[in-house]
Amino acid sequence: MPKSLPGFIGFPDKKMKQVIVPDLFFTDLLPQIDDLAELKLTIYIFWLLNEQSGDLRYLRGDDLRKDETLLRSLNLESDLRTPLSTLEDALERAVARHTLLRMEVETGEGAAAISEDWYFLNTAKGRQAVAMIRQGRLAELQKIIPDEARLTVDRPNVFILYEQNIGLMTELIAEQLRDMEKNYPPDWIQEAFEIAVSNNKRALRYIQAVLKRWETEGKDEDYGGSGQYSEEKRRREFFSAE
Repeated sequence: MPKSLPGFIGFPDKKMKQVIVPDLFFTDLLPQIDDLAELKLTIYIFWLLNEQSGDLRYLRGDDLRKDETLLRSLNLESDLRTPLSTLEDALERAVARHTLLRMEVETGEGAAAISEDWYFLNTAKGRQAVAMIRQGRLAELQKIIPDEARLTVDRPNVFILYEQNIGLMTELIAEQLRDMEKNYPPDWIQEAFEIAVSNNKRALRYIQAVLKRWETEGKDEDYGGSGQYSEEKRRREFFSAE
């Protein structure tokens, strides 16, 4: 009998953003993919590129290696490798299968120059971008690639914060987390979770109380100019959020 697996909380009733996946993925590419990590990476990349805007879209290897959601999905129980090693292998497979086009790109000048691996989906626009890079027209290309093409992956979303620091979610909690994400800045939410953990108050209602207090009384003064949340302020937060 298979062991019990973590349950999915379900999709909300609210209208969700749709992700476009080309039909050829299902008819031509999917039958060829024989590696679970490569399959997960390929589907995830469709979502990442869908989140970007503009005609030219691409992914940086370093951004993918910092993406906690992607790495968690590649932490396969049957795989003895680290998620990073699994990611590197999945990237190699996707490039070898020509799903992705990889380019080694040098950005910056002089001592500040760095080498990066960029990934384009193997579409007409992706092939055009790679051709421009090979022709030495990187500067021209960078003018038309939007700034937002660089992923923001350093900050975990509110669901990950909850699961890592509090526990399993229910549908009710998920709805509250979605509301929290709409009403408060991401850095406030992350700081509130950190305060709850440091005060050993791992409950959503405590985090909500901290955020509500900042909303009504202000938060800037909490930082004494140093950008660091003081221990004295943490103790005050401990009692005021009770």
